Amino acid sequence: MTSYHLRGASPAKTRADAVVVGAWKGTKGVTLAAGAEEVTAAFGRSLRPLLSTLGFNGKSGEVTRVPTGGTLSSPLLVLVGMGQQPKARPAQVLAVRRAAGVAARSTANAASVALALPADDAGLVRNVLEGYLLGGYVFSRYQSKEPDQRAGTVTVLSPAARRQEAISAFDDAQVVAAAVNGVRDWVNTPAGDLTPPLFATEITKAVKGTKVKAKVLDEAALTELGCGGLLGVGSGSSAPPRLVELRYSPAEPVAHLALVGKGITFDSGGLSIKTAKGMETMKCDMAGAATITQATLAIAGLGLPVRVTAYACLAENMVSGSSMRPGDVITIYGGKTVEVFNTDAEGRLVLADGLGRALEQEPDVIIDVATLTGHMAMALGNRVGAVFGSDDVVAALVEAGQQTGEKHWPMPIPQDIVDRVRGSKLADLLQHDWTRWGGGLFAAAFLREFTGDRPWGHLDIAGPGFNSGAATGHWPSGGTGFTLTTLVDYARALTDRAPSVA
Repeated sequence: MTSYHLRGASPAKTRADAVVVGAWKGTKGVTLAAGAEEVTAAFGRSLRPLLSTLGFNGKSGEVTRVPTGGTLSSPLLVLVGMGQQPKARPAQVLAVRRAAGVAARSTANAASVALALPADDAGLVRNVLEGYLLGGYVFSRYQSKEPDQRAGTVTVLSPAARRQEAISAFDDAQVVAAAVNGVRDWVNTPAGDLTPPLFATEITKAVKGTKVKAKVLDEAALTELGCGGLLGVGSGSSAPPRLVELRYSPAEPVAHLALVGKGITFDSGGLSIKTAKGMETMKCDMAGAATITQATLAIAGLGLPVRVTAYACLAENMVSGSSMRPGDVITIYGGKTVEVFNTDAEGRLVLADGLGRALEQEPDVIIDVATLTGHMAMALGNRVGAVFGSDDVVAALVEAGQQTGEKHWPMPIPQDIVDRVRGSKLADLLQHDWTRWGGGLFAAAFLREFTGDRPWGHLDIAGPGFNSGAATGHWPSGGTGFTLTTLVDYARALTDRAPSVA
């Protein structure tokens, strides 16, 4: 079990097995980042030629290990490149977070590690520790070989170590990182081991002993309620759908936040079947439900005075004789009818049921999270999420993401897209129209039809929700847990501006 500490000690005098410092890449050579001033002084004029000889230039993610030979109290100096030093705070935060993640993977098997990365305020203290905890994540459930051991003691060195806000940020970072890694565990679990009923069971286990209460609605309850989205999508699977409703009710809440998450535990595309290649990573299609569940647990764990009602919409989209057909008309919870044209555009259907349930609770704001459309991944890549919705909610979500380097790009919902959604000749709404352009916008416009007049935000994380490549920065291969920290910081902001939302 690793222990974590926040100290104001000198990196040149700490006796940890390895001391980690950051390095900026500059036009005139490498410069060690803030936090490493005493290391720079200890090496003196020999530092720059040493780094030049080693070929270290400070590019982002680059690592060099230097035996100190007594120059420092620690026997090993680990230099982590942070790229060119940015001026904007969000970019600085992201650089620190990434460097800490790289440090976690670069100090495997060290008994003790001291992190002397930029950490002169509470926000940076948080990002150093969260970055380290996230970068060191390993999913080894299915591997017979034991993973590399992580350090037994990890110390974050900071001049702000004795300030209460830094201490609180340090403690909070451990809660939030555990939630992010919880998302990753669920996303990385093979779909056969996390069907909707099994996922519902995992959620109830996760909330046990916390301040969060869970209620699981099975297929009989969903039929009685008229949740046609979940029932239609799940009709082709032998594993029936579930809706898990979560409640966190602090004593004196300043706001009420509703969260809705897409939980397609495997997406074959249904009768509008995907290619074999397109199915390879479809176990990740439940990342939205995993995210809103763990975000609720994190908000409760931090004791934020924000009431949360959350809805994990779980179904498996499979092919069989009972599968939903293109051309079917289904009735969503609340009574609106939907004409289905593409069974591979299923996420919006299960979310519609969840949004309808959330709307009944009359929250101050509703936010849904989903790996929803390939269109947004094509538009923004695999490091940036899309955000739609009410202008003030969109702006607040973008700002919340900046606290931990999560990038969200605001997207529009034009009237012509709304007209397309309302263009069915048989039903109230059209689920999909096979028009090549604007598919992500169409999905968002469809979801907005189920939010009433409530403030609303829609986070499409189809790109950044899963990393198919190698580990980079604080992101591992596989599930990333992207947007959980955005939700937590959004809830923090609701607390900060409580008088305007109470």
